[in-house]
Amino acid sequence: MTLRPPVIISAALGAALVALAAPGTAQQSLENPRSAFDGVDQQRNWSAAVVRTDRGHLIGNPEAETRLIEFISYTCSHCATFAMEGEPAIDMSLLRPGKMAVEVRPVIRNALDLTVSLLVQCGDPAGFKDRHSAFMYRQSEWMAKFQNAPQSQKAIWARGDKAARMIAGALGLTNMLVQRGQSISDVNACVMDNIAAQKLLDNGAADRTDFQVAATPSFALDDQLLVDVHSWSGLFPLLSARFAPSAADESGGG
Repeated sequence: MTLRPPVIISAALGAALVALAAPGTAQQSLENPRSAFDGVDQQRNWSAAVVRTDRGHLIGNPEAETRLIEFISYTCSHCATFAMEGEPAIDMSLLRPGKMAVEVRPVIRNALDLTVSLLVQCGDPAGFKDRHSAFMYRQSEWMAKFQNAPQSQKAIWARGDKAARMIAGALGLTNMLVQRGQSISDVNACVMDNIAAQKLLDNGAADRTDFQVAATPSFALDDQLLVDVHSWSGLFPLLSARFAPSAADESGGG
């Protein structure tokens, strides 16, 4: 179970991506996204569109010409950092206006990854983004409980079987979904679903074969793995270049 080791957009949207999403810059302007999208149709918020795929969840316009795959592990601290730094900027600058779609695929590195991934996919696809963000944003809290547990308990959890996956209750993970309105019986059923668990493992193996995913987070842009890109600071320049306005756009030419 352990993991071994040109779409052209408007000048206004291109400027929004640079101004709002550059790594290391203040993010307070993200609170007023409409001002950053002059000329962009706001009638359809594509960032709210989520569908389940064979290997994960697709967010955004399914007809978008550009697609990004995020390969993430819920126990990976760098993945949590990316979720907080990069995902809000991508959401507002590229997903919302339908210029790009993002598919989130879990990478199962350990038994705890398996448990959390089962929880994140538990329930209606419409709630996926909320569940994904909740577990990423609060990762330091539940990971601290896991790390501080006795070795004997960790050894039981590491088995990854149905009984061991009930770790969710001990770490407060189950309650995170119950607080969002899901029933405890439904959440427990998701955690103990051996068929879903095996599907997650099989999907991870397929992604390692198809994309040679060897680290998290990793990214594929239009089905091509981005080599040595494992952070928002690494991904941002590539997206910025992909969505930069052309000289023809800037001059008003066709």
